[in-house]
Amino acid sequence: MKKVILTGASGFIGRQAIPFLIKSNYEVHAVFCKWKTKFKGHPRLFWHKCDLLDFAAQRKLCARIKASYLLHFAWYTEPEKYWVSLENIRWVQASLDLLLNFVKNGGRRAVFAGTCAEYDWNYGYCSEKVTPLKPATLYGACKNSLENILRKFSSQLGLSYAWGRLFYLYGPYENPRRLVPSVIHTLRKKEIMRCSHGNQIRDFLYVGDAAEVFVKLLNSDICGPINIASGQPITVKEVVSIIAEKMGCRDLISFGTKPGLIEEAPLILADIARLTKEVRWKPKYDIFSGLDQLINQK
Repeated sequence: MKKVILTGASGFIGRQAIPFLIKSNYEVHAVFCKWKTKFKGHPRLFWHKCDLLDFAAQRKLCARIKASYLLHFAWYTEPEKYWVSLENIRWVQASLDLLLNFVKNGGRRAVFAGTCAEYDWNYGYCSEKVTPLKPATLYGACKNSLENILRKFSSQLGLSYAWGRLFYLYGPYENPRRLVPSVIHTLRKKEIMRCSHGNQIRDFLYVGDAAEVFVKLLNSDICGPINIASGQPITVKEVVSIIAEKMGCRDLISFGTKPGLIEEAPLILADIARLTKEVRWKPKYDIFSGLDQLINQK
């Protein structure tokens, strides 16, 4: 039986990955810190409460499970704060310790969550092979530094690894302060939704699709960084307008009444050639069907 340690198992992406892991016949050891999800019980799903920032606790966890696979999502993700928070440094330390403990106890394949914030956003179009890596934030720098170490570590010790660079996810259980849930919540209350100009072009992907990609990567021997995105450009204004149209609240949207960030990149779009050709994957949800999942959920 294939054993996998899934960190951040109760989080935004982690909880979505559980059904795909079970379907792929893994024995899933789901790690959470504060609470676990309401995911229905399964004979191959085991929950472990562990603060990964407690190095002694995570050392004992890895020694007890002895997994061959690691899917690592856990990180500090407080909206707005995570870009510059010193917690990013602590999570680099925790992730490196986790990696060492995983390998020490027989680990063979690790897949980590990276970010599009590793790229130089002045280029707009982000390709794993071409676009320079020049993070503008501490968050992006820490993720990119971790990938650099992971790459050298894997080459030296023969560990198989992949690094999924995530772009703009949305979906169930997203933090309510982020764009999509905040718009839906505001419109449900029949209140005015004040927005910036909304002309920023972004690459949005439904979180369930992202979780599926990570499990497919875990099942493969694909190595190195790979963009996890839709590859479809869309403005923030269009996303907000689609939500408003579906909810019958177009008159409640007020663009240009909230200041945008001066340094905000006008375009952030993923090259998904590697995703489509090597992983042989395409999204199940487009922006319309993905937003339907959120608007219609009870």
